[in-house]
Amino acid sequence: MLSRFYSYLTLRDLKYEMRGLSNYQLSCCVNTLLQTLSATWELSELLERWDSAGVKADSHNVPLELKKVLSAMKSDHRHSTPHQDFLYCLDRNSFRLCVQHDADEVFLSILNFMQQQMDDRALALDIQNLYKVSVETRLQCLECSCIQTQTSFQLSLHLHVKEDQDSLEGCISSFLEDQELSGRDSCFCAQCERKTPSKRDVKLLSLPRILCMQLKRYRSSRGGIRKLDCRVTFPETFDFSELARGGFSRDFAQDEYTYTLYAVVVHSGGTMGGHYTAYVRPGGNQQWYYADDISVEKVSWERVQGTYGKYYGGTAYMLMYRRSSKEEGRQPEFSG
Repeated sequence: MLSRFYSYLTLRDLKYEMRGLSNYQLSCCVNTLLQTLSATWELSELLERWDSAGVKADSHNVPLELKKVLSAMKSDHRHSTPHQDFLYCLDRNSFRLCVQHDADEVFLSILNFMQQQMDDRALALDIQNLYKVSVETRLQCLECSCIQTQTSFQLSLHLHVKEDQDSLEGCISSFLEDQELSGRDSCFCAQCERKTPSKRDVKLLSLPRILCMQLKRYRSSRGGIRKLDCRVTFPETFDFSELARGGFSRDFAQDEYTYTLYAVVVHSGGTMGGHYTAYVRPGGNQQWYYADDISVEKVSWERVQGTYGKYYGGTAYMLMYRRSSKEEGRQPEFSG
């Protein structure tokens, strides 16, 4: 199956055409995420391996409808992809049409629906592991020195953005910095049997093939929620080990840290409404594309950098990077 998938991509390297998605009832958020998921060839390959013949076609199964729409987006027809069935499927799973949604919330929900609704548990786990960031959190009570350790995982890293100017590298470093939690942020200490000031540190246990990061551009204020359009730079390629010195657990066993950007989810507008678009680099293609619902065009890396923020209408909200690996170097190459 995988070799046939490569052959298909290789034959189309010079005539690759992304397909637009019509906006149905405020579906720009879902349209944007579908473009990024279509560019995640690893996810498409896993869904193609799923034998969904026995799944009841009741329009409630999100992974089944996702498999269909991602396949349709790779067809040869040069028209917009019909994806109403996928939208209606989300609607039946409580993500209502005609309602503004947060892109990160919808993205995580789609991944969770695949865990809940796929009958092939091994493949569902493979999809989860594709995005899974394992972290170890240690809480030390500052009154009794009791230490609590918790291991958990995230499907996307939520990175705090400073209010003036920042960089992805700075956001990751801040995520891994030790923090003192006091006042409202105090944590329950089992030994003291009450909430006490604590020191928290986070260590990485493993990094995924697909690293999705949300730039947290929203802040609570006395007047409600406000959006930060400050400048946040991000590279096309970076080495995680250079950014996270001291941020890895002693049990961290990976030896590949290099990540390459392939998708940027962009939000234009404010807290009460707005519009989502995406910049994507499909498969192994070196060419960037800009997808705005039905409209798709080729763009330069400099155009993608316009989403850093502050002086442009749309700002980067989610970043998706693919890890390079000698052992997993199965990604096909395009001449672009």
